[in-house]
Amino acid sequence: MPFDFQPSDEQRMLVETTRAFIEKELYPLERQIDKLGHVPPEIGKELKEKAKAVGLYAANMPEEVGGGGLDVMSQMLFERELGKVNWALQKFVGRPSYILMACKGEQIEKYLLPTVRGDKSEVFALTEPGAGSDAMSITTRAEQDGDDYILNGGKHFITGVGEPDFAIVFTVTGMDETKRGPRKRITAFLVDRGTPGFTIRRGPRCVSYRAYDNWELFFDNVRLNKRQILGEEGKGFAVASEWLLGGRVFIAANCCGKAERAMELALDWAATRKQFGQTIGKFQGVSFKLADMKTEIAAADALTAYVCWKLQNGTMTDGDAGMAKLFATEMLGRVTDQAIQIFGGMGLMEELPLEMMWRDARVERIWEGTSEIQRHIISREMLRAKEQ
Repeated sequence: MPFDFQPSDEQRMLVETTRAFIEKELYPLERQIDKLGHVPPEIGKELKEKAKAVGLYAANMPEEVGGGGLDVMSQMLFERELGKVNWALQKFVGRPSYILMACKGEQIEKYLLPTVRGDKSEVFALTEPGAGSDAMSITTRAEQDGDDYILNGGKHFITGVGEPDFAIVFTVTGMDETKRGPRKRITAFLVDRGTPGFTIRRGPRCVSYRAYDNWELFFDNVRLNKRQILGEEGKGFAVASEWLLGGRVFIAANCCGKAERAMELALDWAATRKQFGQTIGKFQGVSFKLADMKTEIAAADALTAYVCWKLQNGTMTDGDAGMAKLFATEMLGRVTDQAIQIFGGMGLMEELPLEMMWRDARVERIWEGTSEIQRHIISREMLRAKEQ
């Protein structure tokens, strides 16, 4: 099937609605929340209600659970627009973790549906001090005790907005023998805030997305019932894989949007700022930078759209997702840096959003799998294909 994507009228309307919402409701708050280092609860609540009113909240979730039911290509366009604004604000245009679709039985009413409605919020708790890129090195353990599990350990760099109502926690629940030797059996649990032994604490402040909360989670003999297992025991990574891979592609779309905003700011400046009797855009040193930005953004957009199309058609590989995430995040770093170069010293002043976008862009090459991990995934896939 050849790849040929042209947005439908409905998708164009989605983009226009999202863009209008961002420009009216989110851009005016960016500098305020960046300086505060958090989003005040009353502002967050108001934004959530406004997002619901225009039909943007939980747009990524299926219609049968109360979501917007966006297909992959529509969500790509949605994420691209949202990427233009700070993560701490765009998160209030809620996109619950798709992994919650693995909820079953009483979990649906307790976790899935309230999260889709915006009544509850969750965090995805995988990373640990000794297990970042190497997710299989997690040490947080849940030891079985009859029908219960006793959870001990900790997580860090767990991001979200506001203190979460529950965490999706990945733990070790045993070992499996494989052809390559013993392998940890990973299980995901739904852990409620307020459970005895479960402590949530703010982590260090990050220079990127300063107002996007960073949490540390601690578990001291936390007793959980087997009914709190998300999916099946020992299948934690299985329920997470689709969400993680899709997440990388949508981060790529997010970065394309942010890069476009940076380019447009630089373009406006180059077309109006005068030096030596003419606008600086007429100088080759500036105009070539603009040309490179436009080209790189177009290339990242094309790659991201192609990989999303493959995801929608069930043919996307780990390497495909890795390529989109790798190229788009590194492109964003180059574009924001060149935009500041065009502005000169003014680009680093707080009166403009560029210095904030420049700082924010840096973490994109780290979270959801570093650039080095993406290169490893891509090359491994290439080499394995040759071995077959």
